[in-house]
Amino acid sequence: MKGTVHYANMTPAELEDVSARFDELFGERGEYEFVPQPELKGGFIAHIGGRTFDMSVSSRLSAVRGAMTFPDDPYMNAEKFASVLAERTEKFKFDGLVYEYGTVVSSGDGIIHVKGLSGRRYGELLTLADGGVALALEISDDEVGAAVLFGQTCVGERVSGTNRVLDIPAGDALLGRIISPVGDPLDGKSAPVCHARRPIEYPAPGIMDRKAVSRPLQTGLLSIDSMIPIGRGQRELIIGDRQTGKTTIAVDTILNQHDQDVVCVYCAIGQKASAVAEVVRTLQEKDAMRYTIVVNSPASDSAAMQYIAPYAACAIAEYFMYSGRDALVVYDDLSKHAVAYRAMSLLLHRPPGREAYPGDVFYLHSRLLERGAQLCGDLGGGSLTALPIVETMAGDISAYIPTNVISITDGQIFLESELFHSGMRPAVNVGLSVSRVGRSAQRAAMRKVTGTLRLDLAQYREMSVFLQFGAEVDSATAAMLERGVRKSELLKQPKHDPYSLADEVCLLLAAENGVFADVPPEKVSSAARALIKRLRAVCPDVLGAVSARGDIDEEIKARLLDEMHRGMRRYGA
Repeated sequence: MKGTVHYANMTPAELEDVSARFDELFGERGEYEFVPQPELKGGFIAHIGGRTFDMSVSSRLSAVRGAMTFPDDPYMNAEKFASVLAERTEKFKFDGLVYEYGTVVSSGDGIIHVKGLSGRRYGELLTLADGGVALALEISDDEVGAAVLFGQTCVGERVSGTNRVLDIPAGDALLGRIISPVGDPLDGKSAPVCHARRPIEYPAPGIMDRKAVSRPLQTGLLSIDSMIPIGRGQRELIIGDRQTGKTTIAVDTILNQHDQDVVCVYCAIGQKASAVAEVVRTLQEKDAMRYTIVVNSPASDSAAMQYIAPYAACAIAEYFMYSGRDALVVYDDLSKHAVAYRAMSLLLHRPPGREAYPGDVFYLHSRLLERGAQLCGDLGGGSLTALPIVETMAGDISAYIPTNVISITDGQIFLESELFHSGMRPAVNVGLSVSRVGRSAQRAAMRKVTGTLRLDLAQYREMSVFLQFGAEVDSATAAMLERGVRKSELLKQPKHDPYSLADEVCLLLAAENGVFADVPPEKVSSAARALIKRLRAVCPDVLGAVSARGDIDEEIKARLLDEMHRGMRRYGA
């Protein structure tokens, strides 16, 4: 039996004793190479007979640190700390670690195949010879396929199992930070100190752990909050072609949470560094980074890092959800995530299916998005709202990945290139967009003033097609078109300038009561901004009451309409 023993601070007599113990264990005389390794601080790590025996002081210290890591508990007092410390000290015991190792038989494009590792589990971390880490993704009887997260290896080198899965630090210390999918800082600052860690793969809450989605998540975008409301705990897909404003909607939603007590996590997957820098700059300028965490795996990262990025972001958001708080996570975007997974799967020799994606690509996203939920009161009542983004080609929402994600989520916001290029921003196609939570997650004030907005817009878009051919219309149809074009103009909104709830209620109330009837269509957007500015100056108490109560009564409605008509007369309409 041959083997290698790395040791530190051990005498020759102690090394002889180690040799004798291994001879007894394996039942034969062995040939052991003893190599000094001072960083072990004491003890030894032996690689013999396909197994690793770790009895080093450095591993003992790591185990002690793990046992003495306490949760970030705001209610932790001296008495509770002493109780937890006594309990963990009593249970703590380190008898050394024994695990198997294998040999790399092929390596290329960030994927390795290892012979000799048995008993591994899916998602387990593997340690490379240079200290790097790989993620086990393909398990067979005699071989393990793994994706290298960081480090390098070559054929013939040793790979060891760790018996643990990948986890990531989580906590308030991450707020305002930009990190990698493994928790390393990317903003030039020191590593964040978090007292809690969460596995990136975690079971979704069960049915009995959830409750109905009933609390709104205001995006600040009039077209979405009025017709496609999003609730806390919902999973709403943002889908559309390239350069149609998908990321802008997600960023505006994050900006609108500045006073909503919602922790936001923005996950960039395979994006250009310049695009991510632009998003971060916007969040910093609007003072949104104080409640936002950015998880970035740019296009220059390996496919493995892009693969784990959304799961890491979800794990961080879950920490806040299970702490009884509300969290919002944006996945930008899952199309690139699926492409990264396809590249890894093909290199792992998995059989390709439709569009060369592996057969489990549906499970790839379902196990991620199902973790979004509104928890019941027994679990703290926290929520995790997911806004996945998917890119389409030429508006084809029937492609493989779009249809998969649409079937998983609770609705979609479809952005149309034609609307975007015609000047409609955000370019939301009302006919193809839907929220399956519906008005149950909408404020009472919004329900009362939305009226026939969606119907008017749908009729306007349908009739405008016929007008392109010079068709004549009757007076009723002409009136409907006048209403539709003004409401369509009203929904135009500058990017990174979200409305408050009171602003949205006032604009919808004005649209339903013909306040903009005499305003030329091309001036409706500017008239709306002027109207909001006047209401903020003249009756801030009324706007404050609408925001606080989330409802509107006849008295408030009458006062607002009176001030609106006066404002329009001053505006010249």
